[in-house]
Order: sequence, then structure tokens, then C-alpha cells
Amino acid sequence: MEEVKPDRRIDIRGLVCPYTFVKTKIAIEDMEVGEVLEILLDYEEASRSIPKSMEDHGQKVLKVEKTNDSDWILVIRKETE
Repeated sequence: MEEVKPDRRIDIRGLVCPYTFVKTKIAIEDMEVGEVLEILLDYEEASRSIPKSMEDHGQKVLKVEKTNDSDWILVIRKETE
């Protein structure tokens, strides 16, 4: 697993779908191709749906990691506009 330094971080703990996806999509749209977004979340469904949605939109999921009983870290690199 490659370790990369994120260019941007968002904390969407406390949000549920579809807000988790909307916040992630807005953040990735505001970034340049090649930049890396780190997402901190606590909604289990989003830990699966966000990576799938990002890949469906052509982005690269670098990491999906459960950090404790309730939180996940997702790391996504913007590959396309």
C-alpha cells in the first residue's frame, strides 16, 4: 500500500448518505488532477459507497481503513476531471 501525503482533508463524521457523498464529490471537484484527498468518516455505509462511487467516476482509491470502532479513513487520488 502506497503512503501518500494528502493535499486536502475533510472530516465528515456525523454525516450520513447522501451528504457524505455530496461533501466528498464537492471536495474532489475543487482539486487538481493528481492531488490526494483524505476523508475521515464515521458512517459505515459510506465507507463502502464512497470508494465505489469515486471509482465509478474515474478516481483512484488508495486506502480504506477502519481506525477504531466507529471511524474510517479513505484516501482518494483525483485521476480525472
